[in-house]
Amino acid sequence: MVDKLKVLVVDDESRMRKLVRDFLTKSGYEVLEAENGEVAVDLFFEQQDISLLILDVMMPKMDGWQVCREIRQYSKVPIIMLTAKSDERDELLGFDLGVDEYISKPFSPKILVARVEAILRRSGQMGSEAKLEAGGIVIDKDAHQATVDGEEIELSYKEFELLTYFIENQGIALSREKILNNVWNYDYFGDARTIDTHVKKLRSKIGAKGDYIKTIWGMGYKFEVGQ
Repeated sequence: MVDKLKVLVVDDESRMRKLVRDFLTKSGYEVLEAENGEVAVDLFFEQQDISLLILDVMMPKMDGWQVCREIRQYSKVPIIMLTAKSDERDELLGFDLGVDEYISKPFSPKILVARVEAILRRSGQMGSEAKLEAGGIVIDKDAHQATVDGEEIELSYKEFELLTYFIENQGIALSREKILNNVWNYDYFGDARTIDTHVKKLRSKIGAKGDYIKTIWGMGYKFEVGQ
């Protein structure tokens, strides 16, 4: 049996830790907890096999930024920051320090779990599944093939990558910049409108399932299978 991936949840509110722990445990992760930054840093270096950190910004003894600085000197472990304030300066500081995701409280625990899974897949720790399925769409990565209700559809390379990225990040609002960075990679210096063109083509190719790709005005897109 594969060992469970370890996630360290760091927050001075025990109720918040319990909420996150319960959802992650249900999703098959081993969860460790720390009530402040000092305990978190000690635990991280003591364990040495933690796959991801979920860090609250505002904590006694050592705040989330300081924990991030300490750990980033030695490790590239993925870090998700939780904050009560949605402050752009905080967010920019977080990305400067090498934070992978930034989530404002209050948040949906299901979305947090989805982000944990997406980050662990990206960092190669989960081993990306060769086959993905969502609402009748099946992606076979090895064969580079997509089917809708059992019928194969012809997709360009980028359309296939885009659909795969959407399905891997179901329920998560994705900005155009984020899609560009992950599907077209950081070396793409183009216009974000290229995404809109690809989404339009993708929607028409997957027919009625095109409704799963929701437009978030002024931001980007979200893939969500209707109830």
